[in-house]
Amino acid sequence: MTEATAKSPKPEQASAIPPDVERARHAVEALVSQNRLDDAIACYRGVLARHPRLSGVHAAIGALLRRQGHHEQALQALETAYSLQPNDPSLHTCLAVVLQEMGRIDEAAAQFRHAIALAPDEPAHYLGLVRLQALKAEDPALAALHRLAAQESSLTPSRRASLHFALGKAMTDTGAPQAGFSHILRANALRRASLSYDEQTVLGAMRQVGTHYTAAMMALPQTGHSSAQPVFIVGMPRSGSTLVEQILASHPEAYGAGEVSTLVDTIKEAARRNPAWKSPMPFSTLSETDCLATAEDYLARMNRLAVDWTGTAPPRLIVNKMLDNFVHIGLILRLWPKARIIHTLRDPIDTCLSCFSIPFDHLDFTFDLGELGRYYRQYRALMAHWEQILPAGTILNVQYEDLVQNLPHHAQRITTYCGLLWNPACLRFHENRRIVRTSSLAQVRTPLYRSALHRWRPDDESLRPLLDGLGRTP
Repeated sequence: MTEATAKSPKPEQASAIPPDVERARHAVEALVSQNRLDDAIACYRGVLARHPRLSGVHAAIGALLRRQGHHEQALQALETAYSLQPNDPSLHTCLAVVLQEMGRIDEAAAQFRHAIALAPDEPAHYLGLVRLQALKAEDPALAALHRLAAQESSLTPSRRASLHFALGKAMTDTGAPQAGFSHILRANALRRASLSYDEQTVLGAMRQVGTHYTAAMMALPQTGHSSAQPVFIVGMPRSGSTLVEQILASHPEAYGAGEVSTLVDTIKEAARRNPAWKSPMPFSTLSETDCLATAEDYLARMNRLAVDWTGTAPPRLIVNKMLDNFVHIGLILRLWPKARIIHTLRDPIDTCLSCFSIPFDHLDFTFDLGELGRYYRQYRALMAHWEQILPAGTILNVQYEDLVQNLPHHAQRITTYCGLLWNPACLRFHENRRIVRTSSLAQVRTPLYRSALHRWRPDDESLRPLLDGLGRTP
């Protein structure tokens, strides 16, 4: 559930592309669609053996390496691309994205500023910058944003949305939150107009889950996989989930895999073998052997993601922070009865306003206040259902406001729930250099702060669609 980031350069942007490079590009696209990333990288490296100065091919390799989690290698490939084509702003944005995920925030911000200098009319560069740094009133980038806004009619709707998201963040940071919210409203309206979000289908699917997973069904004897390795963090975006994952991932026995689609990917693969997996509640028609094979497939996939794990043995715990796995809690506990599920919560309005301020990819419900409020209410209804039908203590609720006010206590609650002995490194989460890809990647690189508590809110009239969606009375 990461926010929109700068697009990677095309494999080659020269005016004349050698025919073998074009063939390689098509081959790589096919390999990537099959998730054969090693083969795709090897294909492009074969091109470089013949054409070593193709900047775009080096950059494309860097993008694939980043996707695999090999950020140091990705950085080397992108730096090579930059040495061949230093005036390509897209290379600076690619470098910025890799650096920010590595925790090198100041260097990443500098790369976004280089991109702005080369292409001052591209709003995405400013958006990348303001997500990392709070601009000051005298910052030249802020003046440039206002100049760009004066001529926004020349921009496409997508670029106008990026412009207003950037201005919304910048104006809020400079002490003008009302003006900032006005820009955020415009940005979201532009994004929402480009989407085909089917609210009834999404909310209906959530409601249907509760009808399949009943207390009686969840109380049936369970065999399941014996592994206690899986940990799932679920909830809403901007609810403190990245902080919780960072705390856990700072423990020497735990690995944070981030927001990965591995659970859904595993079930889709299982459905290709047995159509029963297409059902929301498939277990009545599945054999124990099939269930164990699917559970083992997920574990194998998650362990393969731990490319930068330095321990001599596999991680004792691997954390999956794909937040909408709250829909699959029943399935998770049937497959792995010993799995841990951590539910992160934050004040509903603060959560929703924070979601509304960020141009997330693949979170179509976040671009309209009413839809956002209704999604939140249905998610909380489903979480209440799980709490009602599962034994007490199955799910650990972590309230963001409580965590921020008393980090030592709640960090120990989290590690104890996960079966880990306490390790003080969990309180030094900001020193952890692990890769972080979420919208909170800059925040978890700094010591804990309380400025996000009770964030500024617009008046109730401006918030009325959200309040109605949440079911709040005036």
